Amino acid sequence: MKEEVLSCIKLACLCFSALFLLLKLGLVLWWRPRKIQLHFSKQGIRGPPYRFFIGNVREIVDIMLRASSQPPLTPFSHNILPRVFSFYHHWKKIYGATFLIWFGPTVRLTVSDPDLIREIFSSKSDSYEKNEAPPLVRQLEGKGLLSLKGQKWAHHRKIISPTFHMENLKLLIPVMETSVVEMLDRWSAMAENGGEVEIEVVEWFQNLTEDVITRTAFGRSYEDGKAIFRLQAQQMLLAADAFQKVFIPGYRFFPTRRNINSWRLDKRIRRSLVRVIEKRREEEEEGGGTAKDLLGLMIRAARTTKDVTVEDIVGECKSFFFAGKHTTSNLLTWTTILLAMHPHWQIQARDQVLSLCGARDLPSKDDVSRLHKLSMIVNESLRLYPPTIATIRRAKTDVELGGYKIPGGTELLIPILAVHHDRSIWGNDANEFNPGRFSDGVASAAKHPVAFIPFGLGVRTCIGQNLAVLQTKLALAIILQRFSFTLSPRYQHAPTVQMLLYPQHGAPIMFRRLSASSDQTF
Repeated sequence: MKEEVLSCIKLACLCFSALFLLLKLGLVLWWRPRKIQLHFSKQGIRGPPYRFFIGNVREIVDIMLRASSQPPLTPFSHNILPRVFSFYHHWKKIYGATFLIWFGPTVRLTVSDPDLIREIFSSKSDSYEKNEAPPLVRQLEGKGLLSLKGQKWAHHRKIISPTFHMENLKLLIPVMETSVVEMLDRWSAMAENGGEVEIEVVEWFQNLTEDVITRTAFGRSYEDGKAIFRLQAQQMLLAADAFQKVFIPGYRFFPTRRNINSWRLDKRIRRSLVRVIEKRREEEEEGGGTAKDLLGLMIRAARTTKDVTVEDIVGECKSFFFAGKHTTSNLLTWTTILLAMHPHWQIQARDQVLSLCGARDLPSKDDVSRLHKLSMIVNESLRLYPPTIATIRRAKTDVELGGYKIPGGTELLIPILAVHHDRSIWGNDANEFNPGRFSDGVASAAKHPVAFIPFGLGVRTCIGQNLAVLQTKLALAIILQRFSFTLSPRYQHAPTVQMLLYPQHGAPIMFRRLSASSDQTF
């Protein structure tokens, strides 16, 4: 009898636990989303209806697949929003610029008004935090500035900032120039017959920026850093491949061939970084190091404070490579494509380079800052083809945003690409390549000072933006001295997102060598 009573009690407990779990799932997956949807509806904010468990994920995938299956754009069309950010473009036409979308039971509110963006990033930034990156991205970027929050993020930023001060970066110009000249010498050798050669610039520019990023991060430990970053490049290829496939929750834990390779690479990268850190730490202690490369600064900070660990240094090195290499190479790629599309701006940029530096003298650090035409062109490239098309922030608590009442936990999607292509902000030529809009600087280029945010805004502005722009301008200046270039007949204009904004079919460009005395015409 006693055993039967105990069995009944256990069964009742199991039933109660199951009922409790079902109620909790019902609250999270049904009741709470409905409550949030009603809350925003009362404020005039709508969106595609929430669907149990999956939200709008299925619709988003369908819309994006339809857009990516369309033929490439015409070479001179920069109206890329319908193709690249198709679900946003689609629902904005139906619900307006501010609307709700659901990623599973997680709600996101789209915010494209520059005044509201300024609140989120600047005037009320303490009320918002960076959201968690997807697992694959977290593995790549490590626990560095890209993912850290709060006091730890502020502490790391303070330590690392000297690496990216412009005066410190200008010391890297001879190193950058050597890498660019070596690349162009190889192009010249390839162009011996007829003086013209087709170059697929994506891989070349990735190798170029990888070289500079490695020297900036590792300094005199360059060779060790190069080997480690080669491993991380392999890991990035695996992650990019995974992004092409349908997302299955928990799939990253399955022992598939791709996952096993990724796990092995991650372990090798960490072990290699720890060895380099220990070796460099010994060198720093013996020589009282003063190097301002990323690794040296982090090791010095670890020696003076307990707040910086070996794991922190590993995370920052991974973050720097992940963000730095591809952001810079993409900027260089898109700017080269745009100059190939628009030869009159190529001519103007070349004329200024030649007037300052001549046909062969490499630009000095002062020359780079005086290349005003190239600055305008690079800014316009960042406007039309920003490396990151959107960013997300999460409301820490219940907040008010421009009169809207936002529940805590709501994610705010800032569509950078849409803001950069907004005709009401940039004028009727918003989808046209017109570097002249930046002739008086960034602040007066648009109708609102917060309309241009390729590297973010406020305290979390990308710390490496000076390095990306400096390297891009320097490389383009030397290329313009030596080559004229046009689009290859094989080029297909099909921007796509694979974590960052890429040319889907590559970037084949026809380069023709210039003689020291020639006036190139198109």
